[in-house]
Amino acid sequence: MPRGTTTRGQDVAAADVTPGGPADTQATKLAEPPIPGGRVEALMGVLIRALKSSPLSRPLPAVSVTALGLGLIVFTGLCATAPGASAATLPVLLPLSALARRLGAPLLYPDPTNVIMYAGIILCTLGLAGMLWANSLGWRPSPRRVFWSATAVVALVVNITPVGTSDPASYATYGRIAALGRNPYTFLPTYLPGGIHNPYTALIDPRWRTTPSVYGPIATWTQLAAALVGGNKPWLTIWILMIMTGAAFVAAGYLLLRFAADPVRAGLIWVANPLLIYLLVMGAQLEVFLALAGIAAIMISRRGTTVWHDLAVGALIGVTGAIQINAIFVALGIAVPLIRERDWARLLRTGAIAAVVTFGLYFFSYGVSSLKAPFSASDRVISPSFWWLYQIVAHHVYPGHDAAVNTLMSVLWGPLLLALAWYLYNRLSPDVPAVLAATCALTFAWVLVAPWSLPWYTAVAWVTLALLPRNSLTRWLTLATIVPALAHFSAGHPDNHPTP
Repeated sequence: MPRGTTTRGQDVAAADVTPGGPADTQATKLAEPPIPGGRVEALMGVLIRALKSSPLSRPLPAVSVTALGLGLIVFTGLCATAPGASAATLPVLLPLSALARRLGAPLLYPDPTNVIMYAGIILCTLGLAGMLWANSLGWRPSPRRVFWSATAVVALVVNITPVGTSDPASYATYGRIAALGRNPYTFLPTYLPGGIHNPYTALIDPRWRTTPSVYGPIATWTQLAAALVGGNKPWLTIWILMIMTGAAFVAAGYLLLRFAADPVRAGLIWVANPLLIYLLVMGAQLEVFLALAGIAAIMISRRGTTVWHDLAVGALIGVTGAIQINAIFVALGIAVPLIRERDWARLLRTGAIAAVVTFGLYFFSYGVSSLKAPFSASDRVISPSFWWLYQIVAHHVYPGHDAAVNTLMSVLWGPLLLALAWYLYNRLSPDVPAVLAATCALTFAWVLVAPWSLPWYTAVAWVTLALLPRNSLTRWLTLATIVPALAHFSAGHPDNHPTP
């Protein structure tokens, strides 16, 4: 049996059934085991059954709601880009946004922008749910049509000003620092000529202007490539970053189209997912590159048994680790079936290559400073994380002991993550591939338990979920994405919008 195709039960064949046939129906049933004592699960099931019997579960209404939701977010990117406008977008004009401005697009300010964004995100979620329900009821659109339609949408939105995050401004600035021959792991954005008035630095959320890069060297190289094209024009650098991100997003979708047992469901969950198009592509998030390299490593690990396959998997894990530190969960997910099979030789070989590649990329690119960078943000806490509530309560109950409170948090959240991952892992059918179940469970648990978590951190969980049969984790991952998405769609403080 090929390494990585190992399932968690006895019926291995159930994981590789032909989509749409009787075996697929059986696999779907196996993938939705009853959850003992789950009152919240039961309540959500009632709500889902009610919505599933509504017109939303038909293809045309579902696709229409999806288009409307994404259209509202695109409208925000076209209109709220001028100095003094809403903080939902960066104050830069990418090609389509510039064209809309020349054609007299209305300028949106905070209050109407917030209403439009809330409505757009909610409609995107309902549209995604409707398309998946329609698929479960027998809607089987052509996978290629789904892929190319979504690709056309991605090709459109990469030309629109980023919406919902200021991260592209930080990425562009780190790229600019590297393009000037400086080390982005030690050279702060405020050190650029002109300080906070530098055209790059001025775009960054004020909270991050004195923060060095916390990303891996491969992430820095993508930023450097964009900055070499953009030069002293931040909008051009950001545009190149958008195009690169969109291409990586589509590439991951293509891999799913080629290798998923059910390419229709995989396409709807990833490349045609309006929430992910908004969060990952319109935000130019690095998590897209992580998801692409991670899913490539997982697919090779499932299909290959030779030394060369192991070396390729190890190299790809090393690449993911050189993008962001949370790639460790991809590595652990790939290790699970090897540990279950007691295949210590392959585990050692793959792990050694991954470690050498990761360390080499960090150390021989920007030195020791880059090795420290991924851990520099480990003490940050964000709402609505429950650690944020924990800090507030502890601060009032034990005033003056903030350091001890934070130390306890740093000790607790790792074991809690592993415990939750084990629980989620066991909620999935024992007949799904162990590598997919483990990676999805680990990355999902990290999103829920980590003190600092944002909606685009769900990318790897989504791309692995796309390869699994229908299961109840889909609804929970959707909630884990939409809640922080509704709470965090700011591209920075209003001060981030410079005056003319």
